[in-house]
Amino acid sequence: MNHTEARDIAKESIASVIPDADLAILGPDDYFRDVLEMDSLDFLSCVETLSERTGVRIDDEDTPRLTTLSDSADFLVDRTE
Repeated sequence: MNHTEARDIAKESIASVIPDADLAILGPDDYFRDVLEMDSLDFLSCVETLSERTGVRIDDEDTPRLTTLSDSADFLVDRTE
């Protein structure tokens, strides 16, 4: 998986949890929880969806690495190499 694919999967995971989210306003280094006003339940659902879509195990201690699209992509690429 490359960074572009990983970023797209992260966006798709967010969109599946918050279907009306305007992902066009979300920059690669924006904290998506803040920009999209995600509550903790939405965030956890997004992490779970991301794990299901990629087959990557995401533990609680990994969630701080999933705060931006860029960080999420880096995390996924690291875990799939």
